Amino acid sequence: MSFKLKFKDIDEKRELKENFTIKDLLNELELSSQTTVAKQNGEITVEDSIINEDDEIQLIQIIYGG
Repeated sequence: MSFKLKFKDIDEKRELKENFTIKDLLNELELSSQTTVAKQNGEITVEDSIINEDDEIQLIQIIYGG
């Protein structure tokens, strides 16, 4: 079982662990949910969403400043 991850220069298939969530993925990549938006199959999703087989997960880093 696997899913597709797109983030910056990353465009790869990754192995899917059981009950693996967006939050787990962010933690694995050492990213903050406060500065990263996740899209699951083209739709914005929350960090508690479970990643399913063949899902496409796109992570978008938010840049903000004053």
